[in-house]
Amino acid sequence: MVRYPFPGKKIVDGLVDLPFALPTAVAGITLTTLYAQNGWFGKWLPFKVAFTPLGIIVALIFVGLPFVVRMVQPVLQNFESETEEASASLGANRWQTFTRVIFPQLIPAALSGFALAFARSLGEYGSVVFISGNLPFKTEIAPLIIMTKLEEFDYSGATAIAAVLLVVSFIILLIINILQWWSGKRYININQG
Repeated sequence: MVRYPFPGKKIVDGLVDLPFALPTAVAGITLTTLYAQNGWFGKWLPFKVAFTPLGIIVALIFVGLPFVVRMVQPVLQNFESETEEASASLGANRWQTFTRVIFPQLIPAALSGFALAFARSLGEYGSVVFISGNLPFKTEIAPLIIMTKLEEFDYSGATAIAAVLLVVSFIILLIINILQWWSGKRYININQG
């Protein structure tokens, strides 16, 4: 998307932002329709997607992917092609150039995109509630359990689940921030050395 022109590039670029503009309930209903056993994609797949944990993953990737793409895209746009050419002239193959030159510069942006996607996925309700099927102890999602507890006037149960989500999200975001700090420090040391 960044480097090479291809037919329909602007359409694909617009489709990346679709989850930002699409109401989450519409996204959930659409994904469920597409991946159901008789859906456009689901009928061709040898495994079941809708109403399984895999369906939850598909929905969360759908809503989280734009965060990662939009964080990594500017880094790739600003990346100097001369660096890749220098790597190739020094004898590196494409894989070595990617793993040793390009990927280290993408790590901070990719981690930031992942952190944003993860933060959105923790509270995601509309796109996941339909495709998950909410089968007890199989595909229930935490936001729905919290809503159910609130409807049953079990405020302490809802608060307990929310507190666990808060602690888990804080720990994961702390780990991501440490990784970003480490990769940024490593990138600076590589460029200075």
